[in-house]
Amino acid sequence: MKARLPQGYGKQSMAQLMQQAQQMQENVKKKQEELENTSYSVTAGGGMVELTMTGNHQVTSLKLNPDVVQPDDIEMLEDLISAAVNEAVRVVDEAADKEMAALTGGLNIPGL
Repeated sequence: MKARLPQGYGKQSMAQLMQQAQQMQENVKKKQEELENTSYSVTAGGGMVELTMTGNHQVTSLKLNPDVVQPDDIEMLEDLISAAVNEAVRVVDEAADKEMAALTGGLNIPGL
């Protein structure tokens, strides 16, 4: 005897699966646009360098504390700016990964 599953627990039709995939794709596209328009600010060197970057990795602001600008130690300033850029990229990518995982249930779906 074959056990019956409650309605909704059987096989889904191909049309239903395609509709769900299309909806997920639309949700992902909306979220990507939202993330690209979000600004992320980070600091480096205890606040000596502040950098703001958009979700599509465009630097929109770089502020330097005047105390960090020392002509005899340009290397330190370069290191602080590099650290701020790297931290901003990490924050942006982490936020995007978290938001996309929430939409896709953690599945890595190529093309989405």
